[in-house]
Amino acid sequence: MTPEEKMLERFTREKLKRKGGSLFDLEETEEDAPLTHLGQSLTFEEGAKDVDDFDDVELTDEDGSFSDAEDRPRKRRRSSADPENDASDVEEDGQPERKKTKAEVMKEVKAKSKLYKYERQQAKEDDEDLREELDRGLPDVLAALMGQPRRPPPPPAPSIAAPNGDFSINPDRAALLNGGDREKADKDYDARLRQMAMDKRAAPTERTKTEEEKAGREASRLKELEASRLRRMRGEDSENEDEPKQLLEGVEADEDFVEDDAAEFGLNAPRQNNEKLILEDEDEFEMDDDLIASGSEPDVDEHENSDAEGVETRSGDHAQDDEEDEFVRGILSRNENGRPEFASGANAVGESKATQLAYSYPCPGTHGELLKVLKDIPASEIPIVVQRIRALHSPQLDAENKQKLAKFSAVLVDHIAYMATLKQPLSVIETLIRHLHSLSRTYPETIATAFRSHLQTLHSTNVLNAGHLVLLTAIGPIYPTSDHFHQVVTPAITLMARWLGMSTVRGPQDLATGAYLVALCIKYQQLSKRYVPEAVRFTLGALLSKTSAEDLKPHIGNLSAMSDLWSTKSAFTEIFSPSATEVLKNRNQKKAFQRLHILLDQARLARRPLELHHHKPLAIKTSIPKFEESYNPDKHYDPDRERSDSAKLKAEYKRERKGAMRELRKDANFVAREQLREKKEADKAYETKYKRLVADIQGEEGREKNVYEREKRARKGKR
Repeated sequence: MTPEEKMLERFTREKLKRKGGSLFDLEETEEDAPLTHLGQSLTFEEGAKDVDDFDDVELTDEDGSFSDAEDRPRKRRRSSADPENDASDVEEDGQPERKKTKAEVMKEVKAKSKLYKYERQQAKEDDEDLREELDRGLPDVLAALMGQPRRPPPPPAPSIAAPNGDFSINPDRAALLNGGDREKADKDYDARLRQMAMDKRAAPTERTKTEEEKAGREASRLKELEASRLRRMRGEDSENEDEPKQLLEGVEADEDFVEDDAAEFGLNAPRQNNEKLILEDEDEFEMDDDLIASGSEPDVDEHENSDAEGVETRSGDHAQDDEEDEFVRGILSRNENGRPEFASGANAVGESKATQLAYSYPCPGTHGELLKVLKDIPASEIPIVVQRIRALHSPQLDAENKQKLAKFSAVLVDHIAYMATLKQPLSVIETLIRHLHSLSRTYPETIATAFRSHLQTLHSTNVLNAGHLVLLTAIGPIYPTSDHFHQVVTPAITLMARWLGMSTVRGPQDLATGAYLVALCIKYQQLSKRYVPEAVRFTLGALLSKTSAEDLKPHIGNLSAMSDLWSTKSAFTEIFSPSATEVLKNRNQKKAFQRLHILLDQARLARRPLELHHHKPLAIKTSIPKFEESYNPDKHYDPDRERSDSAKLKAEYKRERKGAMRELRKDANFVAREQLREKKEADKAYETKYKRLVADIQGEEGREKNVYEREKRARKGKR
């Protein structure tokens, strides 16, 4: 036996002996005091020297076979015939081996357990190494199966041998087993674990969606946006209160630059391959040409209105966070520069003109500073200057630039109104409005405050100029005009309605201003379709004025647009009949008159007056009288069975209720009588006890008094 097996056998026997048994248990193994003769143990092994006489005789069974007593398990666990056991029990000098303590035995068992665990780990690591080797050879096997030759791998770099030359164990683990710092190893492990958790590759990616899934997701997103817009239009609380914050957190900083100057101030180069024109960003809205032209005739059926565009652009930003600002993305690629749709507005500025401008400008904090910056710059190049100011003072370059751009956005609102008063090109103003639309996502409060200050000025003066009209136009694309209440849109529509309601037509300028404001009102109400009576009143007043038919074309277009917009209103007939029809008839506007007449006829057919329901007349119910032979006047005879059952149930309930109340009263009276009797008995016992105590006290007092009297008389007798 090996030393380990000997120790394990000794430990097992000590455990069995420690468990103990009965003193008279003959089945218990007794190693220290065996039943021997002359120091020799009893043996039943075949071929032993001393054999029992009984075993020496060959006994047979009835069938003549020998007995299998030799094959039975022996009671004794140990035999002195084993030379190895004898050698383990006796040391070299012939003395018995020292008995190990429990601590030593447990220490050996733990060491053996650790050894087995280490061997299992070694086997597991060997299996993993073999598996990795097979995985490395799998591409070669697949290439051979597919018949494709595989390039030989590059020669491996010379590896640094381990200090102890042992390649069967991880160096870190070997160092730890050799007495390394356990705390340092744990810290390194935690650091690597955190690094793996923060790695982008550790995050699960979204699976590739099919076209049907993409279409369904887009449809659900549009439904949610439309539901949110309808809630805001009705003035209800939004289900997601954090939605405005999320919409405003799209692009924290905008970097604007033009072609050939992106590398001048350290910005990334523009993308070269823009194959598709993306018009989903908020900065890529288009101003309505009908509103810019004075003789406009807006069409209600157009869906490119401010609210729908605002909702879609906000959703575009939310769904495509990687889409940067148009003015920050850089200039279009060469292929896009050659396309005709990019040759208008600010993009029409030639490269020769752009290169003449400075590459850096200070960020103006007031309108006066902006005028100094734009002093010698043509109006057509102002968008490029604004673009470079935003790129140079991007919040990504410096944290203080955020406050600078916030002030600059308010200055830009003032400058748009200023440019309109100077009658500068509308295409340039439109480009600046697009810049303002982009900045409104990052600085909503600043821009809203600037708009409200101009609206406050208009409220105090009630005098409209070109700057006010441009600002009212810019409010439409920037803010949702269908909301039930908005901090900027509501004051704007209120001021427009006040001007239309309180102004009278005095000349062509009032006609043009009124036509433009009515067109703006129609644009504002395209989704919510709220009725604006001031717009109808001013339009009818303008058509009744003595003006040429050419000047009244915008008003006729506005009247047709309003009739289409409010055709579903229940009061449509009262709004446009008979005043609008008479005006159009007198002005000889046959097309508009026919259209309005058709809408009025449809409204009259759809709106039916209130009337009673047309029920079929029913005959009075008759019933054959039923005679009872045993009629009892005290008994109820009801032909309605349900009513009769209900009456019976009520009567039974009343009867049971009376009986229950009667029983409760009896119980209450009985309880009261018992309580009174118990109280009387207690009072009587108390009174008896009290009288007895008083009598005892009085008797004792009498006896004491008699004793006192006798003593008193005795004293007198002695005298």
